[in-house]
Amino acid sequence: MRKSLSIMLNSDPDIEVIATARNGQEGCELAMKLKPHLITLDIEMPVMDGLTALKKIMKDCPTSVLMVSSLTTEGAQATISALELGAVDFISKEMSYVSVNIAAIKEDLIHKVKEITRHKILKERLSRIRASGENVPARRLSRIVNDLPKIGYKSIALGISTGGPFTLQKVLPLISEKVNVPIFIVQHMPPKFTKSLAERLNSMSKLEVKEAEDLELVRPGVIYIAPGGFHMKLTSKGSNQCSIDISREPSDTLHRPSVDVMMNSVIDVYGKYTLGVIMTGMGKDGFEGIKTLKSLGGYSIAQDEESCVVYGMPKAVVDAGYADAILPAEKIPEMINKVV
Repeated sequence: MRKSLSIMLNSDPDIEVIATARNGQEGCELAMKLKPHLITLDIEMPVMDGLTALKKIMKDCPTSVLMVSSLTTEGAQATISALELGAVDFISKEMSYVSVNIAAIKEDLIHKVKEITRHKILKERLSRIRASGENVPARRLSRIVNDLPKIGYKSIALGISTGGPFTLQKVLPLISEKVNVPIFIVQHMPPKFTKSLAERLNSMSKLEVKEAEDLELVRPGVIYIAPGGFHMKLTSKGSNQCSIDISREPSDTLHRPSVDVMMNSVIDVYGKYTLGVIMTGMGKDGFEGIKTLKSLGGYSIAQDEESCVVYGMPKAVVDAGYADAILPAEKIPEMINKVV
């Protein structure tokens, strides 16, 4: 595994693997000594396991950490725990084996490593992650003149990627139980991981949070998370009712689930009465959905750069002038509670 990762990463001239460690204890010692920009960390290791090592790294020498996870239910649960502890993102362990997909997997790994280290000065980003778990003074709002108008929103469509599980745990528990519209979320993740994430978020939130199921009827006040590996779309049933359609189509999207596919489908049912929200993540998934929403006269919120782990998806929306409010993560539920 270490050899596979090293070969992939060293193949890029901008990346240098400066050390490998055989176990968590050795990893912590090397992290303190070498102070790398990023660490890939396995969960299952001898001497000291990955979660114990991660806690120690975040306490003694905070560093960007990319978890290496097995695509199992147990692996998913451990990865969610790692993301709670401050890991930025994860890659699947299966990537190390011979695969027809190896070129795409290698490209994704290199892209993640570069994006994570490029977007922010390391110490600033990590101190922000630590601070978000403490009682810190409210940051100024990045850009908002007034509250969003109360137009009678009928749904919320939220897209999020890198840094998402950590951020959603700060945001969803703050959404009021009085928010009586369905909330649809796409978090870029593989199968099994989204179910573990939904269960974790459900235990923390006032509203019900669940992994969306095919053909289930949409209920107000429920948060639906798209299952990893599938798109989440809506089918109108008439008389103000709709059901969820879980599908692998379209098959040509960069991400599955895709924020754009979900958001455009939600807009097809609820029109301009959809509130669009784009949060931390690399790339621009969700941009086309927000563009469609704005063309109908709808409103959107983008997470601000300071509170993002990776300022990519919100940046695309902000740069195009499509964001009606640009807010720190912890202010987004406050706005939702106020206007929905």
